[in-house]
Amino acid sequence: MPPGDPVLSVVVAIISDTMTARAQTDDLAGCLVALQRQVEAPSTEIIVPNANADGIDALARRFPEVRFLHVADPAVARRKPGSREHHDVLRAHGLAAARGTIVALLEDQGRPEPRWCASIVAAHRADAAVIGGAIDNGIDRLLNWAVYFCDFAKYQSPLPAGPSPSASDANTSYKRVALESVRALWETSFREVVVNGALVAAGKGILLSPDIVVQQQRSGLDLRAALAERFVWGRSYAATRRALLSRPQRLLYALLSPLLPPLMLWRMAALAWQRGRHFGKFVTAIPLLVLLTCGWSAGECVGYLSPGGR
Repeated sequence: MPPGDPVLSVVVAIISDTMTARAQTDDLAGCLVALQRQVEAPSTEIIVPNANADGIDALARRFPEVRFLHVADPAVARRKPGSREHHDVLRAHGLAAARGTIVALLEDQGRPEPRWCASIVAAHRADAAVIGGAIDNGIDRLLNWAVYFCDFAKYQSPLPAGPSPSASDANTSYKRVALESVRALWETSFREVVVNGALVAAGKGILLSPDIVVQQQRSGLDLRAALAERFVWGRSYAATRRALLSRPQRLLYALLSPLLPPLMLWRMAALAWQRGRHFGKFVTAIPLLVLLTCGWSAGECVGYLSPGGR
């Protein structure tokens, strides 16, 4: 890497440990190879915050240019299987260690396309604080399509360019100065809804760019784990929102949660139809999508009714 701070920092989160005690790095190598093969990339540093992850030493030997940041934060050390908040803590440590003028977020399952880094830098010539990109499914398997539509239907290609109220932390980037302006909100735990909301409220907008593309390649998915993951992530989402809601509002959201599956399916169907590429895949995945959205709905209900917060 050239002397001085890099132009771009890429923080890669390992998300394979939602339901297990230890994270697996099976998907991480593919992500790092894709980052190695970037075309016309700026000076870039890659940071992988990790804790309780198997296979890190072997990857460190294979990718000596990558910074594998071991995190000993008690908030991660005491976490149990069936939770996902530790991912937010790991991301916060990665962001704090980043030195680039632009900071990008990826997941280990993501495969950035060859001009991903160059496209991020080009997109940040705009004034927006946050630039999000497209996320496509890279494994043609029914369960992968179902999980993909649940997670990233909003970001499927062709992604409309322009202002957006949201961007996914599976493929998004920030001007570092903007992140520093809201550092108190992510210093211990990075939550995209909170951080992006604060930046938008401060007049620092979010843009989406169809040129910044990541392929989702989750290997080893099975239905039981996917259903459990939906429940956990739905519960976590509700736990984030409940801090902003009054008790009557939380009860109302919990009562309305059984309506979420048809609403979510309708939104996914509308997006798949509008984008015009994968509507057939969506239709064939509907039986699995019904199960997965019901799992999310149950998680949200529990999250709103649970005492305390995150």
